[in-house]
Amino acid sequence: MSGKAVGKLNPCSIRSVGVWQNDRVEIIANDQGNRTTPSYVAFTDTEILIGDAAKNQVAMNPHNTVFNIHRLIGRNFNDQD
Repeated sequence: MSGKAVGKLNPCSIRSVGVWQNDRVEIIANDQGNRTTPSYVAFTDTEILIGDAAKNQVAMNPHNTVFNIHRLIGRNFNDQD
């Protein structure tokens, strides 16, 4: 394979992104240096948090934190299931 290819791993509630280079897959670290990112988004009065930052504050801000959103992606708002 020539060039580079990018892929993503989606097991349940975490995400990873990797790139094919040097004849192997290299998982890319996120902004906190981790190679997996929790599927969390949180909204505060001043910012939007994603990944580890959102998950770390869920106990203090449960009503404005969303997780497992990947189950909803691609669905219509009025889907019954």
